[in-house]
Amino acid sequence: MSTEINEATIAERTTKARKGLWIAIIIVFGWLAIGGVSGPVFSKISTVQENDNSAFLPESAESTLASKITVKFSDQSSDLLPTLILFLGELNPTTNPEAFAQLNTYAASLGSKILPESKKPLSQYFAPGAPLQAIPSADGKAALINVQLNSKIAGENIEEKPLLPLIIDFIRSDLEKEFAKAGVETHVTGAGGIFADLFGAFGSIDTKLLSTTLIVVAIILIVVYRSPLLWILPLFTAATALGFATMIVYYLAKAEIIDLNAQTQGILDVLVLGAATDYALLLISRYREELHKYKSRFVAMSVALRGVVEPIVASGSTVIAGLMVLLLSDLSSNRGLGPVGSIGIACAMFAALTLLPSLLVLFGRWIFWPKKPRFESEDEKLSGLWAKVGDWVDRKPKPIWISTALLLIIFAGFSTTLKSDGLAQTDAFTTKPDSVIGLAKLGEHFPSGEGTPVEIVVKESDQQASIAAISRVKNVASVVPVTKFDMATMSPTKEVKVVDGSVLLYATLEVAADSTEAKNTIPLIREAAKSVNQTSLVGGQTAIGYDVDQSSRRDNRVIIPIVLLLIALILGVLLRSILAAGLLLVTVVLSFLATLGVCALVFEHIFGFKGTDASFPLFAFVFLVALGIDYNIFLMTRVREEAKRIGTKAGVIKGLTVTGGVITSAGIVLAATFGVLGVLPLVFLAELGFAVAFGVLLDTLVVRSLLVPALVRILGRKIWWPSKLSKEGLD
Repeated sequence: MSTEINEATIAERTTKARKGLWIAIIIVFGWLAIGGVSGPVFSKISTVQENDNSAFLPESAESTLASKITVKFSDQSSDLLPTLILFLGELNPTTNPEAFAQLNTYAASLGSKILPESKKPLSQYFAPGAPLQAIPSADGKAALINVQLNSKIAGENIEEKPLLPLIIDFIRSDLEKEFAKAGVETHVTGAGGIFADLFGAFGSIDTKLLSTTLIVVAIILIVVYRSPLLWILPLFTAATALGFATMIVYYLAKAEIIDLNAQTQGILDVLVLGAATDYALLLISRYREELHKYKSRFVAMSVALRGVVEPIVASGSTVIAGLMVLLLSDLSSNRGLGPVGSIGIACAMFAALTLLPSLLVLFGRWIFWPKKPRFESEDEKLSGLWAKVGDWVDRKPKPIWISTALLLIIFAGFSTTLKSDGLAQTDAFTTKPDSVIGLAKLGEHFPSGEGTPVEIVVKESDQQASIAAISRVKNVASVVPVTKFDMATMSPTKEVKVVDGSVLLYATLEVAADSTEAKNTIPLIREAAKSVNQTSLVGGQTAIGYDVDQSSRRDNRVIIPIVLLLIALILGVLLRSILAAGLLLVTVVLSFLATLGVCALVFEHIFGFKGTDASFPLFAFVFLVALGIDYNIFLMTRVREEAKRIGTKAGVIKGLTVTGGVITSAGIVLAATFGVLGVLPLVFLAELGFAVAFGVLLDTLVVRSLLVPALVRILGRKIWWPSKLSKEGLD
């Protein structure tokens, strides 16, 4: 009889194993099919980006309202991208007329030059009717040609390459050929030159950023697993998840359902690779643990999945909830990051819970070689480094939580010194591209705002009063009305252009048009204009920058409290405890403030950055709080599981011991992936990368490893209040 039972049991297990094997095979082939479809789309993602700040503003922004009127003063006036060609040398038209004449000759011929990539003359990309002529500086040491490009080309591509940098690079190389031998130094700057250099920086996202991230993750996984083969599976899973997410985002952006910019794309890459690898580390660690307890790898995987599904789904849901709150942002660029990042996290979870388990059971135990987990062998995690850390926390919880909390409070105190009032576009680079050098030298010979004036729409009857009021504003160099253009002589007339009873004033600033000082001048200009007539509107590139910063500050005030509330609710439901949810939230917020304090010190005194973008605190908060809470979720779900069996005080030490290595590895992976953002020559991404990397390590090594376990060890079963575990569980 017993023989029949054994044979029946063996047959049943064999059938289940075969069923599990076929399910795994089907899942893997399904993901390979997804990879085959998503692969070709990956190289096209940059073609659906929108990188114009003005397109991100709400319809109610004053600069947006102004642009709808300024467009009437010229066929394309609101679609102009001022591009300044700066010449430096002895160019006084009186003392060196030949050199100055050469500049005008070049200006006249520029439109007829053929762009190699499109085989079209440059004039097709210029604003119609805008004359090109050299303007000498007062000191005779410089001259300027203001080329008004059609800003629509910023969103166009040729053979999947952005058109704007192609045009700017062509002009730069052409200037070098024409004027280098004459000893005239040339630069292409202004909005067109700066945007082109930004495109160039973002252009390396698809190649440099992604390849560097993959290499860094691969190295970390090899070190973590000390296996020549195992690291391939989580990396393949993460890359497949990224391809799937990119495909979904591409088609949604192409259909104009979501907004995508290059910055968001870069964040998507590191977010998916980091999160998918984190989830993979958690699953593999639990699977390896169960392989010591179960002979069948299919049973071990089944138990492992049951143990990690809840924390992984809770972790991903927390990040998704935090990101989706960005839909409340005033800026469509921030709103776009919400669904884009959420899609990435969802794909990372889906791949980690389907593709990776299937690959692991298909390859079997040998994939862990040379340290294969054997059935009924000792799990080395129970006697390693984290067992010693757990023992330390068990013996000295009070001094540990007091010292770590004090350290975080000291760092948090420096967060008030963080300069987050916005960055000039010229301060947005970690390097010095041609446009930045040119803009600095422009200010030495011309008013720094030359070529990019503030645009003010006023009633015709208020023209003189408005000019007088605006001229008195600090940093305003000159205010002139837009005049009619004579197509016969191809030159402006002295007759002021009136459209629907309004005139357009150009206010040239003494400071660089994209600088923080210039943006701070906008409310003063608006106040002066509206003191004459409340219907006056102030727009232009500088006003757009100011309105973007104001919208970012409004987002900080609205979104951060909502994210905190959502995370608190998720934690409360997951841990069935109000006290545990509140405690974890407080520790993570304290960690966030401490990170901002460290950022303030590092950015100013080590990196030498001028400050941060106005949206930096919001981005840092969403990623640090949403991602930082992950590690506490991973820890506390395991602690709760152990508390039911052995009590809370023993359970927190056991939970810390068995999860310490994997959570630390996950934190290092995520920190490294975000740290890779620093390879791009952009200050915002470098700052965000440092903040998330440092904050994640702080959460992983201090908050999750010491502060939280020490507090739970002291509180005991009270931590689960008001659930039954706080009353009926072991202390």
